[in-house]
Amino acid sequence: MLRTVNRVLIGLVGLLLLVLGGSVLAVGLGVKPPSWWIHDGKNDVLLSDAERTRWDGESWWWPTVIAALALVVLLTLWWLTAVLRRRRLTEVRVNTGDGEGALLRGRALEGVLENEAGQMDGVHRAQARLKGRSDAPETRVRLHLEPHADPGTTLNNLTAEALTHARASAGLDSLPAEVRMTAVKHKAERVS
Repeated sequence: MLRTVNRVLIGLVGLLLLVLGGSVLAVGLGVKPPSWWIHDGKNDVLLSDAERTRWDGESWWWPTVIAALALVVLLTLWWLTAVLRRRRLTEVRVNTGDGEGALLRGRALEGVLENEAGQMDGVHRAQARLKGRSDAPETRVRLHLEPHADPGTTLNNLTAEALTHARASAGLDSLPAEVRMTAVKHKAERVS
């Protein structure tokens, strides 16, 4: 949801800036603007002296300007923190069968997944990250494979062992996973 809002907002701001900048450039290059446009021609200024000093004598003007700018800064900071915030799931709701349930720390489940996947044959290092909702988590696993590892066998072992154990221990109906595999860089071996 936030990704869609982010893209739409950036697109609208970009389109607005493009239209305004392009129209000012066109008027500056000599294109005759329509009668309702804010600029009359090539030698017109953006703000005349009368427009700039119109509200200076009013007591409400500067507090309004400062409040509006503070609101823009706060909204921009909120947007920035929402964009930069990590999408890591902190807790997983475990069904204990008594109707109450329990909460399992997300990092604990990630650590167990990483340890079990890291001990598989051919895996140099494993990283796991939970995302989604606490009652329907998803995981993203990144495996760094050694040169001799078979990706198909490693994926089957990960699915049959680590992911199945994590799903069963947390009492989840399903634990969808996105698995990314990369090869570990190594020196070339000499053949004699």
